Order: sequence, then C-alpha cells, then structure tokens
Amino acid sequence: MSRPILHSYFRSSTSFRLRIALNLKGVETDYVAHHLRLGEQRSEAFLSINPQGLVPALELADGTVLLQSMAIIEYLDETVPEPPLLPRDAAGRARVRGLAQMVACEIHPVNNLRILNDLKTRFGAHEDTVADWFRHWVAETFAPMEILLAQSPDTGTYCHGESPGLADICLVAQVINNQRFAVDMAPYSTIRRIHEACMQLPAFQQAAPANQPDAE
Repeated sequence: MSRPILHSYFRSSTSFRLRIALNLKGVETDYVAHHLRLGEQRSEAFLSINPQGLVPALELADGTVLLQSMAIIEYLDETVPEPPLLPRDAAGRARVRGLAQMVACEIHPVNNLRILNDLKTRFGAHEDTVADWFRHWVAETFAPMEILLAQSPDTGTYCHGESPGLADICLVAQVINNQRFAVDMAPYSTIRRIHEACMQLPAFQQAAPANQPDAE
C-alpha cells in the first residue's frame, strides 16, 4: 500500500505541527517539499492539489487530500487512536483545544509568512518593524498562556498531564518559530519547561525544521 504524501516546507510552523503528530502516531509519509519563499506553493501542480496554495497538505493513498494542520491532526487522532492527542474527558479536550487554538488562531494568523511579506511589500515595513510586529503578537498570547499553564492543576510535564498532545504540538512549533525573530522567552518559564520536555522526545526532534530534507 502506498504511503500518504506530506506536502510540507521545513520552516512552516503548521507543517512542523503536522510532522510531530505524524511521528507521534507512527504514520510514515513520502515528503514533498514546496519552497514557500520561492513561491513553489503557487505552482499549477500544487494548486491542483490545494487551491489555497498552502502547506501542509496530506494526500492519502486513495487520492483524498486533507488540508489545514489542525483538521489533519484531528483526523489522525480519529483514525489512529493511539497515542491520543486529546484527553478522554470533554472538559480536558476543551482545555487542550483552547490552548492549541491560542497559538493556531491568535498568533499564527497575524504572524504567518503571507502577512509578514505583505507588511513589507504593501505597506513598506522595515525588517525591524516586521520583527517587532511578530514579537508583539506572540507576547499578546504567550503572557496569558503562561499564566494559564502555570496556575492550572491540569498542567503536568506537558500542557495537559503526562503525555504530549495537541496543545504541546502547537506550542513547540511556535516556540521554534519564535527563535527566528529573537522573541524573549525569559518571562515564560512554564512554556519553556514544557517545550524542553517535548524536545527530549524523538517525535518532536525528528519533526524539527533543521531535520527535514529541504532544510537550508
């Protein structure tokens, strides 16, 4: 049986999320890189797969194409139940989804490559201004997230208990992305601790941008 095809870019934080989830689930894929800075995601061939021209996309063996990292990760959790990426209880699932969406719905939409490029090309923002923009929107979410994680009895070694899950996947991808913009992580001791715990795991290490075949 042919393996799924992962359409990815090494530096894409959303692709990083999905790579972690695939590794945790033990799902092997064939990796196809699309260089976002060269515009390869806008090629006719890729637009026929994903008209949005975004990565990641996961092409299943039957030709089905799954889009959007969060939706694909939940698909994996439903079709490959072990290890679970969401808690068994409804309140736990809501908590983990809430933490994950703080990154996926609050930070990423205003800090993704398309937005940062528009700040420069359409509005003439200097590189330093773009970096300051990035750091501002990270802080707007990381400050309250740090409080939520530090004060909750549900926080363990990871964002929720003693097993990594959806919230950790999103958190780690964001922390790694922060490094490109010199985000000061000193105020976020709990976030740093969780990130360090996750990066001890092979599933996270192997998914890291530097370890992808298209890494530069």
